[in-house]
Amino acid sequence: MKGFLLGVIVTLLCIAIGTYIYFGTGMAPVATSAQAMPFEKKFANMALHARQEKEAPKSAPFQPTEANYVQGANLYMQHCAVCHGVPNQEQTAIGKGEFPKPPHLFKGKGVTDDPPGESYWKIANGIRLTGMPGFKSSLTDEQIWNLAFFVAGADKLPPAAMTALTSVPQQQVPQELPSPRQ
Repeated sequence: MKGFLLGVIVTLLCIAIGTYIYFGTGMAPVATSAQAMPFEKKFANMALHARQEKEAPKSAPFQPTEANYVQGANLYMQHCAVCHGVPNQEQTAIGKGEFPKPPHLFKGKGVTDDPPGESYWKIANGIRLTGMPGFKSSLTDEQIWNLAFFVAGADKLPPAAMTALTSVPQQQVPQELPSPRQ
């Protein structure tokens, strides 16, 4: 029995030392262009889904109206489009450069198969190590719900919400750059 316990202890010690060497010598991938670590996606998704299952609201405090979708579209353009894209356009360089890649919410299913409560939780809390920030300290609860309804219904938005997405004014770009100071 002593030999077995010693074997378990030595094995655990070797795993700990190997893990330390893997990370401490820079062998672990840290660049956004690098491949994921072994089991990284599996463990991250497992933890995310377990946490959301416990904490995500099961029902919304109100039903969305067209005005809620329009406010969601405006908030989306202000806070989310830079990473998640807009209809009929490619993702920005920021979105393309992130790891893991943020879902383009207007290509494929995006997150339209997620219940609004799940999207609410992600918007409010963010997702660690993904670039997805949490907005609960900068948006109101109603604004977060409006965004959650918007992304959950991105495949069937009312016309007014689609108009809000596509009628964003272009930024004013100066024709000439100012000359540098002497």
